Amino acid sequence: MKSIAIDGPSGSGKSTIARIVAKKLKFIHVDTGAIYRAVALHMLESGIATSNREAVAGELCNITLDIKHKGAAQRIFLNGRDVSRDIRTSEVSKATAEVSAYPEVREFLLGLQRQMAEKYNVIMDGRDIGTIVLPNADLKIFLTASAEARAKRRHNQLIRTGVNISLEQVIEEIKQRDYIDSNRDIAPLKAADDAKLIDTSNDELNKSVGRILAIVKKAIA
Repeated sequence: MKSIAIDGPSGSGKSTIARIVAKKLKFIHVDTGAIYRAVALHMLESGIATSNREAVAGELCNITLDIKHKGAAQRIFLNGRDVSRDIRTSEVSKATAEVSAYPEVREFLLGLQRQMAEKYNVIMDGRDIGTIVLPNADLKIFLTASAEARAKRRHNQLIRTGVNISLEQVIEEIKQRDYIDSNRDIAPLKAADDAKLIDTSNDELNKSVGRILAIVKKAIA
C-alpha cells in the first residue's frame, strides 16, 4: 500500500487539500484530527474535564471509534453514532488541544491510524503523521501558512457551518493551539526531516491542490 503523510498546524488546509488529492488519486483520506476531536467530544458529553489527564485516560475504555468512507470522504462514528458534524465546534477544538497532548490518548489512537495505512492506499493528515504515525511513508509533506491566513480560512469555514464567532477569536485560538501543539512533550508538531515544506499563505485552494498533486504524482509514479 502507498502512504502519504501531510502534517501541519491548525488551519493550514491540510485536511481539505488531502481530501481533494485523495479523491483525484482514488486513495483513502484519513483525517486524524477528526479522530482526536471525537475523543474530545466524548469527554465533553460525558462530563469529563479535559484538563484532568487521569480522568481522560480512565474514560478511554468506554470509547469505540470507527472510520467509514464514502468514496474518499471520511465519516467518524463514536460509539456507533456519526459525529462528523458535531466534532467541528469551537468548544471541541479547545478540548481537542488538551486531550491530544496526553500520551494515553495518542497511544489509544495510534493503532487505528496505522491499521488504515496497512489496508488502503492512504493520504493521512495530522500533526505527527510523518514523525510518529507513519515514519516510513512514501511521501511526507509539511504544510504551513501564517496564523492570520489560517484564521481567515477557519473563520470562513465556521461561518459556512453556522458557527457565530469573530475573526479575532479564531486568530487567538489558532495561536493558542499552535503553542500547545508545538510545545507538548509527546509528539510535538514539527516537520519530519525528510518532509517537503510548502507554505500556502498566499495560495488559493486550487493552486495549493495543484502544487501538492504534482509532488504526489511524481513521488508515487
